[in-house]
Amino acid sequence: MSSPEISSSSPGSSATTVADLYVRHHGWLQGWLQGRLGNRQDAADLAQDTYVRLIGSGRLPPAGQSRAFLTQIAKGLAIDLFRRRQIEAAYLEALACRVDAHAPSPEYRALIIEALMQVDRALDSLPGRVREVFLLSQFDGLTYSAIAARQGIAVATVRKYMFQAAQACCAALA
Repeated sequence: MSSPEISSSSPGSSATTVADLYVRHHGWLQGWLQGRLGNRQDAADLAQDTYVRLIGSGRLPPAGQSRAFLTQIAKGLAIDLFRRRQIEAAYLEALACRVDAHAPSPEYRALIIEALMQVDRALDSLPGRVREVFLLSQFDGLTYSAIAARQGIAVATVRKYMFQAAQACCAALA
């Protein structure tokens, strides 16, 4: 496999490629991730994903900022990993509480978890008040009137926020 030719150069320095960054910083990045994640396999996966994300962005760090740049990408990937695991754990817990005890196939579970991740990202992109109203309705089971009273807003506003949240969820799954 040939190395990507994305390069960055600044006055007075030679060009840097992704391959150069990989050779210079991969071991350090994997060690840094392992220290934060406490798991060698996850650290190795996220280190690789960091370089994949770097290549996909088409950008390279300015001279002297390679580790900070790679760390920023890796932190975002670690947050995504933790969030995915929280969603997966919550789904599996809900599944275990089901009376019918029908366990979906691993493939179907993966599809459900991916859909839940998409909905989570959609809800996370909403304004805080809209997200809060949606969560009060869907997870706390509050009526629109109860939500309006708790939030100090009109029932019509609750309806509007619920519509916004539902649109975001539908768009995420489309």
